[in-house]
Amino acid sequence: MGQRTPLYDQHLALGAKMVDFGGWDMPLHYGSQVEEHHQVRRDCGVFDVSHMTVVDVAGGDAKRYLQHLLANDVDRLKSVGKALYSAMLNARGGVIDDLIAYLTDWGYRLVVNASTRDKDLAWMQAQASGYAVEVRERPELAMLAIQGPHARARTAELLSQASATLIHELKPFQGLAEGDWFIGRTGYTGEDGLEIILPAEQAPDFFSELVGAGISPIGLGARDTLRLEAGLNLYGQDMHEDVSPLSANMGWTIAWEPAERDFVGRAVLEQQRQRDDLPKLVGLVLEERGVLRAHQVVRVNAGGDGEITSGSFSPTLGKSIALARVPAATGERAEVEIRGKWYPVRVVQPTFVRHGKVLV
Repeated sequence: MGQRTPLYDQHLALGAKMVDFGGWDMPLHYGSQVEEHHQVRRDCGVFDVSHMTVVDVAGGDAKRYLQHLLANDVDRLKSVGKALYSAMLNARGGVIDDLIAYLTDWGYRLVVNASTRDKDLAWMQAQASGYAVEVRERPELAMLAIQGPHARARTAELLSQASATLIHELKPFQGLAEGDWFIGRTGYTGEDGLEIILPAEQAPDFFSELVGAGISPIGLGARDTLRLEAGLNLYGQDMHEDVSPLSANMGWTIAWEPAERDFVGRAVLEQQRQRDDLPKLVGLVLEERGVLRAHQVVRVNAGGDGEITSGSFSPTLGKSIALARVPAATGERAEVEIRGKWYPVRVVQPTFVRHGKVLV
């Protein structure tokens, strides 16, 4: 038996198929993964993401500590509520985890992945040596993500006037406290939406209120196809401790300036950037029948092989798509080996769908 979120019993009552995900018992789907996917693209749905880890960072050296810990620079957060996406790297320049950091009234709030919780917390504590900083996990909190083009409007209808006003005024990549709730607008689906962090004991009633208002519960299956269509990485597949962010389409998350900011892994990344020969992460579209899956070999004219890191059938495109790490010189065409046969694929920018629009 894995760890359970505060909504476990409600998932069972709603008929969810439960699976192990990073040591947590989580809903894969509630009947139809494809219908759940379309529901988020066309309207909205609610995800239980309470398995993710919330960490608050405070103290006189909090900013300086995070400037050392993260590849992105929290000095870019100029006002309370602003958020940024960043990699947390090891000394070899590999990705320990990817996370979102918010500037708050009390310091900073980080949201990191569930499957990496133990190593993340250990690494954060180890790096805190010599800094006047408190790194505090918040296991008493739960988190729901309401995603889709109507997510903010539908959610605001259910909340107090103060919370509704905050939701309507919230900018993309911003998160603010409202009482003992924290409401963010980041997302992992390519659609608009909210993440609401709240006391765990309040989560079941709020989840029931959302579902009762017709906001469908959505499982991990649709969450994966939605994020793949949006070209968003999954930790452990598209990046991990042996992969540079420069090989994971995350170069934009590295703050090279100021040059004197010595974040963990910087020296290695500087060498990689100068060589400019690392593999790159691209999108693939299979025009024929078949399914692209992780670890399938990608053959390119540039010489050498690549590998699919994430692949699935895209309900929005009606075709199979993938993210793949391939040689830097890869052009617009490639081939993928599926069950001993080679199939042609288009190589595209790794963003297939955003805000309901097909981009490839």
